Order: sequence, then structure tokens, then C-alpha cells
Amino acid sequence: MLPHRPAPPGRPARRTALGALSLAAVCSLLVTPATAAPAGPPPSNAHCAGRDRLHVPGAARQQADCLAELTTAGTVGSGHTDPADYAGLTPKDLPTPTGVPGVQIDGYFPDTSTTNTNHGWQHDSQFVVRLPDHWNGGLVVAGTPGNREQYANDRAIADWVLARGYAYAATDKGNTGTAFFRDGDRPGDAIAEWNTRLTQLTRAARAVVTQRYHRPPDRTLATGMSNGGYLVRWQLEHHPGLYDGGVDWEGTLWRADGPNPLTSLPAALRHYPVYAAGGPRAADAAAALHRAGFPAGSEFLWPYHHQVYWDLTQRIYREELDPGYDGDTEAGTPYCASGTPACDADYTYADRPAAVHRAVGRIALTGRIGKPLITLQGTLDVLLPISEDSDVYARMVHRAGRGSLLRYYRIEDGTHTDSLADVFPGRLRPMVPCHRSAFTALERWISGAGRPPADRTVPRPAAADQATWLTSCPLR
Repeated sequence: MLPHRPAPPGRPARRTALGALSLAAVCSLLVTPATAAPAGPPPSNAHCAGRDRLHVPGAARQQADCLAELTTAGTVGSGHTDPADYAGLTPKDLPTPTGVPGVQIDGYFPDTSTTNTNHGWQHDSQFVVRLPDHWNGGLVVAGTPGNREQYANDRAIADWVLARGYAYAATDKGNTGTAFFRDGDRPGDAIAEWNTRLTQLTRAARAVVTQRYHRPPDRTLATGMSNGGYLVRWQLEHHPGLYDGGVDWEGTLWRADGPNPLTSLPAALRHYPVYAAGGPRAADAAAALHRAGFPAGSEFLWPYHHQVYWDLTQRIYREELDPGYDGDTEAGTPYCASGTPACDADYTYADRPAAVHRAVGRIALTGRIGKPLITLQGTLDVLLPISEDSDVYARMVHRAGRGSLLRYYRIEDGTHTDSLADVFPGRLRPMVPCHRSAFTALERWISGAGRPPADRTVPRPAAADQATWLTSCPLR
């Protein structure tokens, strides 16, 4: 779990009722093993040469360091990552690649919010850029899942792509923590900033790559999970010229007319307590949860998600997009019972004023992607139920006439947070090897080496042990 981060000044102060829990995650084809960069030390003086001449365009502050190891095998000890940023996002036994020397640049762009405390900077819009000595010509950019900071993808994504030779850049999206909604003046401002910050970082990172290697990247790929996956979708819809393609790992779906998280989560808050209490009403409550999108067979995940995700996620995203629902109260009342005034368990998005729908419309997706996209989501995702999210987004892409640019894989028995595969071994499969399969499939697709297999549900491997699940996710 992430530690609670102090909230910045922004919208008018309200009585705080956030609760104590923090947001963990919401808010390969056979996987090619993540191998180390070519063996041997870099040429004399090459490791640090030119470091001081690197400049991130638009940065208000930057610090460049030569590192013997850019993966978490070295950055944890050197202080160039923060393990709290990625806690809970990967299986505990996920291998860590090594042998990736290079330059890391940490910094931030001008911003007025101060939730990100990394490096003692007390400044948002922080970024990290990693430039391996042994470069493969590509650049991977990412935004963070949930409301985490710029190192959140280091274990799940950065380690692996760096070991494959990619340059890598990530942003904190411009605001962090469970009070992210305080950033901005209008409903939706904080989420809208996420999109502009990833665009800003992509342009800056392409320039830095050109400075470092004396030529621009020959491919720029966007990827991310959860809120980071939403950013991939949005970027390929709005700025396809910046990218060659993307991999969307369980991206959040925002639509002004629904579905969106504010249409599914209230049902969970309203019906789960009745289901958990047992008795004659429990079966009807379970059926209501199933109708809201929470799949049959996922019941074993409901207690954890009720305790950790559903309540907090609903309240803070509803506060961001519909602050007037609870009046002067900030982000509602934690775990309020249905029937309590202004309780989020009784929130009905369809009945809210047009201004609320316009706020969601500011950040909404259209499906009009302009570059190849691979989307994957687990069938047992009970934070963003797949029938209310990626199933819908895939239909949107096809209705927009962009179906030839999409491949969509439903991952049987995958869920939203990979660490739960350690808690429920044999019942859940990790998503990270499927992301790596999708990434290598995207590489082949954009290089002309072969189109990915057709959209499908990727079955759970028969009798696979956990070690196999960490390295294998055939998409065919």
C-alpha cells in the first residue's frame, strides 16, 4: 500500500472525510525473457560522457546521474527509485533483470501543486528519464497507475524494457495521492492534467533521447496499467503522431454517458454489505453485483476490494468529477450505509446534473485511435469490471472505424492487481507476463514482422505452476 501523501492547496477547503486507506492500483505468444544488455563494460568514458549536456526541454529542475544499474536491482540501493511507489503491483517472485548501466535524469516541470515529496522537492509533475548505454533505438513512455508517483512502473514495466535496450520515461501525471482532486479549479481538471503531462513528457523525452544518442528514437511506444492504460488510449486518440503504438493494460474507461467507474462502484458499495451479511437477501445482492459487472466466480475477491478499493476509489473520483454531490463534505463519508444523506453507496450517475456529465466528457475516450493498440484486461478484474471497461472500449474502437488498429485480449483469471496472485495462488494468474507478450506482439506488428493474433480470451494454462505463470502467457 502507498503511504498517504499530503494534499496540495487548490479547490476551496472542505471538511475532510477521506479515511485511512490509500490507493494501491486504481487509483508473452510466449514471453521473451527479459535479458540483460550486451555483456561487457561500456567503452572508456562512454558511461558518463555528455551527461552534463543533456537537457530536458521545459523542465524547471533536473538532475542527471550515471548509474551502474538502471533497473531496480541497483536503483533501490542507489536511491534512484522509491519502492513505496510500486508496492503491491507485481508478484513477489517476479525476476529482476540486471546489467543495464546508463544515465538517469530526475526532475520536474513547472507546476503549482506539491503532493509529490520524492527527493524532498515537494513538487508535482516530477518525471524520470532513463537512458541505457546499450540502446536498441526505441523509447517507452508511461504514466502511473492509481495516484502514484513516477517510479510506480519500475518493477512491472521499466526493468523489463530497459533490459531490452529501450530508453524509458515516466511521469507522476501532475498530481498524486488520495486527495489528488484538490488540484485544479474545475471538476475534471486533475485528471485532464494527467493527459497533458504525458504528452509533455513524451515530447521532452524524445528530445533527450536525440541528445543522448545523436538520433531520434525510431519507435516511441506508450504503455501503462489502470489509469496509466487510460493515458495510452487517450494519447493514441489525441496525439497519434507522437507514437508508433501502445499497450493498454486494464485502462480506466471514462465515458460521459457511461459506463465509467462512477456507474459500477456505487452498486458494489450498496449491495456488498447485504451480500456479506448473509441471510435471505444475500442471493439477491449477489445477483445485483453480477448485473453491475462484477463477474460470477469473482466473489472471493469482493471482501478485499470492499475493504481496500471500492469505497475510497468511488469517493475520491466522484469528488474530482462531482464535488457538489456531498455539499461541503470533502470526498464523502467512508463506508456510509445506504440511506445516509449524500452517501456514495446511493450515488446515481445517470441522475446527476448535466454539468457532471460535461466534466466527465472533458476526459472521456472516443475509440478513435490513430496508431496500433493492444488492450488486455483480466476477466476477474473487480475494480474495473471487464464488461464495463475494456469490452466496451473495444466496441467503441470498432464503431469508430478503427478496428484494424486494435487487438484485444481478455486474460482468463487475471485481476487488477498482480500481488493478489500471491494471495490466491492457483485461482489468479499474474498479468505482467501477458503485458510482456502484448508488448513483443506490438513490436512485431509495427515493424512489419507479423500481425498479432485476433482478439480472443487467453485461457488459463492447464496445471501451470506459479513460476511458469511468471514467464509465460501465449496469446495465440
